[in-house]
Amino acid sequence: MEQIIKKLCTRETISYLIFGILTTLVNIVISAILAKAFQVEGNLASTIGIIISILFAYFTNRKMVFNSTAETAKEKWAEFLKFILGRSFTMVIEMAGVFLFYTILHVEYIITKVSITVVVVILNFFISKFFAFKTKKVKEQGSEINEENNDNHTSI
Repeated sequence: MEQIIKKLCTRETISYLIFGILTTLVNIVISAILAKAFQVEGNLASTIGIIISILFAYFTNRKMVFNSTAETAKEKWAEFLKFILGRSFTMVIEMAGVFLFYTILHVEYIITKVSITVVVVILNFFISKFFAFKTKKVKEQGSEINEENNDNHTSI
């Protein structure tokens, strides 16, 4: 059990969770400010909050979590589009999951929402790590490894 915890508690996963919490706060704060202080309609305020929080997630995940090595504008745009595609995919998963469990199977809403959210957070992590963000590969004794392995996967 201790080995599993050490493998899960890396700088990368802890950073991902911290920035995920901050992303959620950005979404809520922006939405609330727009709705309350600027009298923006609730659905529009929420949509703007979501868009800004996804942009915040992209930039923080890109450099502070996954240490992207994309340098050219083309590489950065490709990453951004993959990130948005991944988030769109998990949004569909979330919507379908809520519809299936809440509407069809009549599982209590909060249980459904929390359970699906956990699945979505995990999927977003793996999509970002293995699909969206570019990392350099270096040769070490005949096998490829990620250049930042020593930093990202250090147990805390």
